[in-house]
Amino acid sequence: MTMRLPTHLVIGALLRRVNDSGGLAVVRARGEAQGGAVLILIAEGRGLHAVERMRGLDDRDMLVPAGPSGADSAGIEEYWRNRRRGDPDLWVVELDVPHAERFVAETIL
Repeated sequence: MTMRLPTHLVIGALLRRVNDSGGLAVVRARGEAQGGAVLILIAEGRGLHAVERMRGLDDRDMLVPAGPSGADSAGIEEYWRNRRRGDPDLWVVELDVPHAERFVAETIL
């Protein structure tokens, strides 16, 4: 099994990279510092979509789409709030930066 860095360190690095590039990164909900799951909300125009870090069958991390497909911003908001109620260890981070998924992949995978 591959070891992961503690989640709070990964999130901190992601926030710094996005903010240093002129984008905006905001923690919407803090999760468990050592091993909480990570849900990323990506702002595109006036909408949001979500991706989540998951461990694959090959024991490597990957990004997978999360939330209802084709949902509007309100649907994504409802989705992450419901997820958070069920998993208080979940981190929720919103990014507003061009090529947001690239920042996520380079930082948390």
